[in-house]
Amino acid sequence: MSEAPPATTSGLTWHVAQTQSFREALVADELSKQGFSVFLPQYLKQVRHARRVAIAAAALFPGYVFVGFGSDARWRAINGTRGVVRLIMAGESPAPVAKGIVEGLIARRDARGYIPLPPRAAIRLGDSVRVVGGSFADALGLFEEMRDGDRVAILLDLLGRKVRVIIDEALVEKAA
Repeated sequence: MSEAPPATTSGLTWHVAQTQSFREALVADELSKQGFSVFLPQYLKQVRHARRVAIAAAALFPGYVFVGFGSDARWRAINGTRGVVRLIMAGESPAPVAKGIVEGLIARRDARGYIPLPPRAAIRLGDSVRVVGGSFADALGLFEEMRDGDRVAILLDLLGRKVRVIIDEALVEKAA
């Protein structure tokens, strides 16, 4: 579950720390032990492994955690923390996150501390789909299958023939 931010965040400015792959929870724990306010937004996702389906927590922003601290904090210690790649900087000082972003994410959490995501549009085999972004933006195709993670296989009609393309699910919507 995500690390609980303090009840009061007055005087804190939120920043972003980049983490090593799949080390977000470790970094959140280590930074909390050092006295920093940490927020690791997570959501619940379905995981398939060895023909079993389970629900697991996943980072909403893989590879990143939010760190809150005041202007007098020893923020350079963050870069020396186990699992941290670097604190995102703006020149010589840490880059602040725009006001309201982290607070909005905190407010969206459910009773268990996870951020609910909107349900996916149900797309079935053979449905017409439209690509909404990327290299194939506005191309029409047919939905073929879900792939690993959040990727889908679609058949696009390119240059007079059907071409299978693997693309992020977020870039595909059901065509009307």
